[in-house]
Amino acid sequence: MNKTSGLVALVTLTIACATGGSGALQYTPPGWYDAPAMLHARSAHAVVSTGDAIYAIGGTGAGGQPVLQVERFDGTQWRDETSLPGDGLNAPAAVAIGRRIYVIGGFKTTTNVPSSDVLVYDVDSRTWSNAAPLAEPRGGHAAAVLDGRIHVIGGGNSRTTLANHSEYDPTTNRWTERAPLSRSKGSPAAVAYNGKLYSIGGRSGPGDFGDVEIYDPRTESWTAGPPIEPRGTAGAALYCGTIYVFGGESQARKSTLDEVLRLNPSTNVWEPMTPMRAPRNYARAVVFRDAVWLVGGNPVVGMSHSSSGSTLVERFSGCARQ
Repeated sequence: MNKTSGLVALVTLTIACATGGSGALQYTPPGWYDAPAMLHARSAHAVVSTGDAIYAIGGTGAGGQPVLQVERFDGTQWRDETSLPGDGLNAPAAVAIGRRIYVIGGFKTTTNVPSSDVLVYDVDSRTWSNAAPLAEPRGGHAAAVLDGRIHVIGGGNSRTTLANHSEYDPTTNRWTERAPLSRSKGSPAAVAYNGKLYSIGGRSGPGDFGDVEIYDPRTESWTAGPPIEPRGTAGAALYCGTIYVFGGESQARKSTLDEVLRLNPSTNVWEPMTPMRAPRNYARAVVFRDAVWLVGGNPVVGMSHSSSGSTLVERFSGCARQ
């Protein structure tokens, strides 16, 4: 460790510490740091990390139009990597497994017409292919990887929000319908944590939800977790050994949110953390280089299908004390 510059120390989980003049480890509180802006403004997009880079995919941007460019961030700068096939998607979900990125569903262009397509991008060959489609088209859903399989929850179509829970096995290229959510909800957040799937918040029509549901694949069932204040379109990530929730939108308050919540693993209670510098919905959160990167999103409330978004990227770094 370089004692002069106080570089971050990593111990199993991402534990940020700085060294003082004596060389003793000192606690560095969580905080926000500047990061390079994207080339293209985005909202209702998807963001993934492949370990060596962040990819920003789909959504709408300048003039509320679809963003076809897929951007790649290597830790230093953003560049256009490829183009999304088709005419554009808003509110898709995306995950990375190994060197492949799966872009799942979404609403076509700036409409509320959902897609069932699953696009697969190979980051090494830089080529697109198609996986087996969703059984039912949807947009505004969430996805997370649990035990090597992709779980897709919630979302909506052109008529209603959905409680559907679908599981994709990349080894067989097959979808299986699993136990649904307790109720229909669009724009939830999803995180895999301690061998279980967490569904956080969401909305249906003018109503927001604060319930947290926990899926156990061993029992094929959902149980209730500690709730949060109602919101939809929040970002979420597994960081420093627990779940963090970022921003989102409250229809009841008619505002985008700057709130950051951390699930205390000792008490199983959500606690507030240092707020975001800029409130926004669809602020997609992804872990990269031992920090959470909050990518894009929109500061204006109530513009889900044709938002002009933002190029803003911020980095959240440092673990909270237990």
